[in-house]
Amino acid sequence: MIKEWRHRRAVQRVKPGDGRALKRFRWWQMLTRALFHLRLMNDDGRQTVYAVDVKHQNTSDGYVKAHLYLDGRHHAESKVPAVFPVQGGTVEVRASGFGLKRCHYVTAEGAELQLIPDPRSAEGRRARLDRSHPGLSRFIGFLSVIMLVVGLVLLILQLAEQVTRAPEGVAQYVGTFTSPIDLSAWGNTVVGLVTVAASTERALRLRYSRLLDGAAG
Repeated sequence: MIKEWRHRRAVQRVKPGDGRALKRFRWWQMLTRALFHLRLMNDDGRQTVYAVDVKHQNTSDGYVKAHLYLDGRHHAESKVPAVFPVQGGTVEVRASGFGLKRCHYVTAEGAELQLIPDPRSAEGRRARLDRSHPGLSRFIGFLSVIMLVVGLVLLILQLAEQVTRAPEGVAQYVGTFTSPIDLSAWGNTVVGLVTVAASTERALRLRYSRLLDGAAG
């Protein structure tokens, strides 16, 4: 029920586009822009091309917008999370603090298909690495998860120590806790940068965990 309500609200947020042309992806936009494509066949055999363009920086309105292009022209826009009605279903777009966590075509029957990233984008380059070097790609993905798990464990240990050392906290019931790992300010900075890098790498593959990536953000 809640999911359907959110879906309807997202559809209602969609605004018509202004017809401007889709700008080509430039290499210097790899960390600030995501561009995905979807090609669908009409009943008459003609191909329709959709594109989803998202700039990761917040707009002056304070939120991220997704733009939908149809055959190279601006067709619609919406605040993220966005649900764009398209031929045969919808395109769903969701963002995290590190990029996109969802950009999928969902058919009327409920089947899902991830859109294809532009080959010049960071997501497209990461997908090309996965195709050309699948073993290395799996290792990088595994390493990202490990780094996030380590970061989460360190965060939990530090929080437990701070909570139990509070003057009026839970220490009177469970005693004080001292973390076995004591990181310096420099060490905490390094861990923070590593976990952000790990979540950014996962965002390039549209992977997201509320527990792991949410803690990193």
